[in-house]
Formats: sequence, C-alpha cells, structure tokens
Amino acid sequence: MSKPVIAVVGRPNVGKSTLFNALAGERISIVKDTPGVTRDRIYTDITWLDRSYTLIDTGGIEPDSSEIILSRMREQAQIAIDTADVIVFMTDVRQGLVDADSKVADMLRRSGKPVVLAVNKVDNFKEQSMDVFEFYNLGIGEPVPISAEGKQGLGELLDVIAEKCPERPDAEEDEDIPKIAVVGKPNVGKSSIINKLLGENRVIVSPIAGTTRDAIDTKITFSGREYVFIDTAGLRRKSRIKEDLERYSIIRTVSAVERCDVCVIVIDASEGVTEQDAKIAGIAHERGKGIIIAVNKWDAVEKNNDSVKEYTRDIRNVLSFIPYAEILFVSALTGQRLTKLLEMVDVVLQNQNMRVATGVLNEILTEAVAMQQPPSDKGKRLKIFYMTQVSVKPPTFVIFVNDKKLMHFSYQRYLENKLRDAFGFGGTAIHFIIRERSEKQ
Repeated sequence: MSKPVIAVVGRPNVGKSTLFNALAGERISIVKDTPGVTRDRIYTDITWLDRSYTLIDTGGIEPDSSEIILSRMREQAQIAIDTADVIVFMTDVRQGLVDADSKVADMLRRSGKPVVLAVNKVDNFKEQSMDVFEFYNLGIGEPVPISAEGKQGLGELLDVIAEKCPERPDAEEDEDIPKIAVVGKPNVGKSSIINKLLGENRVIVSPIAGTTRDAIDTKITFSGREYVFIDTAGLRRKSRIKEDLERYSIIRTVSAVERCDVCVIVIDASEGVTEQDAKIAGIAHERGKGIIIAVNKWDAVEKNNDSVKEYTRDIRNVLSFIPYAEILFVSALTGQRLTKLLEMVDVVLQNQNMRVATGVLNEILTEAVAMQQPPSDKGKRLKIFYMTQVSVKPPTFVIFVNDKKLMHFSYQRYLENKLRDAFGFGGTAIHFIIRERSEKQ
C-alpha cells in the first residue's frame, strides 16, 4: 500500500517551509539524502502513530498582480489538488484573513479533496483565539491553530490529517497486479509507449478505480498476465517559470513511484540523460523500486556500430548510483523492442521477489570474506557472523556483525556485488540492515 500524499499550500511567508522542516527534523520523520537528487527537499517521508506519509512542500503563491494571482494560484493549487490525498492549507494569524486566502479556499473546497486548515504563528491561543476563529469564514472546516516555529500544535495537526486520509479499498483488490510507473520529463514519449503497447498487443483496457491523482492508470494484459501501467504524462503544464514546472513534475513522480513495483524511466535519445532524469532515478532508487531505463526515439538517432555502447556508458556515468538498472533502447513510433520491455518488466519483478536460502547466502559470504578481509579500525577488525534475507521488494538482508561502525560503505558495496555476481538481481536495489551481536550470541 502506498503512502498517502500530503501537500502543503498557501501564500509566501505563512510558514510552509518552517512546518515542513519541523516535521522532517524532529524525528517525527527521517530525512535521507537521495543519490542523484539535488537537495532542495521538495518532499520527505514522515511517520505519525505508526502510519507513514509523503509530505510535499509546494512553495508559495505569489500575488504580484491580479492576473498573476489567478494564473499562479490556479497552477500551483491545482497541482496540489491533482497529487495529494489530503491538502494542508496554511494561513497566517498575524496577517489575518486576506483575499488571496479566500480564493485558494474556494478552489480547494470545490475540488472535493479533504482539506486541513492550519492557522500558523499562534504562539498564545488564549490571546489569539478570536483571531483564529476569523478563519471559519473560509468555509473549509475547523481551523487548527499551530506554531510551526515553536513546534506547538503539530500533534493535533497530524491527528486531523490522519483522520482525513481516505481509505483505499479498491487499491487492495489490485494488490497482486504488478504496477508499472512510466515516468520521465515532459514530451519524451511516455503516453506514446503505453498507447503503442495497447495497440500492438490488442489487450484489454479498463480504468482502475480508487486513484485521485492526475496519473492515469491503464490495465494491460500481455501473455496472459495483467499489469497496471501508471502514466504520468499529465506533468506538463504551461508555466511562466520553468523551474516551477520541473519542481512540480517531481511531486507527481513521487506519487507515481510510491505506488509502483517497477519504474520505467523514459529518456529522450536525442537529449541524453538530464538532471531531471537523475532526480527521478534517485526517487525510485530511494524507494527500492525496480528500475528500467527506456531510451525512447532510438529510431530518430543517427547510429554507428558503437552507438549503443557509448550511450550506455553515458547513462551509467550519470546514473552511477543505480548500476543495477536495466537499459533498453526503444521506439514508441515504430514499436521497436516494446514487447521486450514487457518481458524485461517480468524479469525485474522476479528479481525483486527472489529469496535466497540462508545456507546459500552464508556460503557466498564466507567466500567473499576469504577473498577480501573485512576492514579494521584502531586494531579492531570487523567480524561478520552470518547473513539472512528478511524481505523482498526490494530484497533485504540482515548482516550480523561485532561492530556495525566498522562496516564501511565500500565493503557493503563489495558484498552487494558478490550477491549480484551469484544471483543477478538485475533491475532491483538490494538493501542491507546491519545488526550487532556478541560472539557468544
């Protein structure tokens, strides 16, 4: 089951980023740096009462003039509406209720999405209670007084968010059907790939209930097996500022990747790998999803005998943090290798669900340790007692050691490579959990 997406919207200087940082930095949540992703912290995972959420920081609505108010308000608020399961609408008790707040509230109220109204900068509720009550006039429910800077009222806010998060019974019905997210920059051919698959394989297509996001879910049957393809082609919107377009495309990608088993990252062969592609790949890698890189429009590229080799080398250099990703050169226009794409999806799914017996794992481990001794520090050497697999999707292994501080990242990568040499695991990340135990244990 994917994490509910919580989007925070509001005018500049109402405290959206302060709230985001407070929730992310208080150990209510854990924030990880994602390989290949610039650290602009557009999203983070948070947990509250044993439930996980993806929190989105949407940036401010900038009312420079009446026309820009409407256009940018519609653009940014609509993105939040399309993407989020619950919207946190932040206002500022010190500035009071302003006209721009009312216009955003109208849009959110008409959307039908659950909205939590957060009134920020309430440092003393007794003294400011009448100011808080003013926000009832927005007509979108009871205001929740908080102080993001003072970290007051955050628990109450998260309780209300938890209450408003919708259940997804329909999603459970399709839990066993593999979900494939087709992601990438705008205009690289994501929808064209899905449409070609539909046309060439004469498959059954049906809408999937239960999704409220802008991504379109399509059910495809190939060789007797059903798949749900999540098309994120709706990312493109007219925008005055290109950076905003890229920023918000990542938000939708987070939502799609969260729900999928395998992520197909579509790259335009004529452009090569871009920073945006690296961001998307970083999100999929962090989430432990299967990854296939589909280089589209390959038919339009002038090629020689070394083109595939050179292009593959460039992709591996830029996306060096996902050396396990499968790469396929396709053409949505001609249908070249699209059937191969579905076959590759099956292989990656099998690798994601692969289980290795503990006895076999420890034979590999013993051989690896014999070939390259574990690292030592100040005369103390790392001892690895044994390894066992604890879960799949992605394959996750627990390694028991004498001192986990001695488990250097490079040695962990060495063990990962040994596992891949033995079992493949193509297209899927491998996760390690390091646990300490004494030799007596």
